[in-house]
Amino acid sequence: MKITTIGIDLAKAVFQVHGVDVHGKTVLRKQLRRSEMAKFFVNLEPCLIGIEACGSSHYWARKLSEFGHTVKLMSPQFVKPYVKTNKHDMADAEAICEAVSRPNMRFVPIKKYRATSYSVGTSCQTGIVKARTAQSNQIRGLLSEFGIVMHKGYIRSCGGCRRYWKIVRITCLA
Repeated sequence: MKITTIGIDLAKAVFQVHGVDVHGKTVLRKQLRRSEMAKFFVNLEPCLIGIEACGSSHYWARKLSEFGHTVKLMSPQFVKPYVKTNKHDMADAEAICEAVSRPNMRFVPIKKYRATSYSVGTSCQTGIVKARTAQSNQIRGLLSEFGIVMHKGYIRSCGGCRRYWKIVRITCLA
């Protein structure tokens, strides 16, 4: 039988693949390792592939599209209603396969390589800012243990220029 629709549940090392034919009958249930994914889909006739949008989904969508397949990404919240049994990888792959074939499903656009690298950079920057803020709050808390109070300060401009300084007042209570 010819496989027309495939649902893939992505993971770190082992992926679950569920495929159906034109009539919706299951013809493929397979577990693939990361290294076997490309080899398997190169030899497969072009078909519709559904993937849940997650960390590596944009990479795999670009990769599988190169092999001639039509790849659609879906938000996990739209796939969840199609899970029939308890949550495990094979059931998720089956639900993804079911959800991608629905005519009114909403899909996530596939990010280009540059957009993906940009989002990695911005998320790293956000993490650094959060860590810096946590560190300064920790220092302020530890200084208060010794009776030194560091107020959060305020921003004051210098005349009409566009430069701003953060003024920090330190008061010793001892």
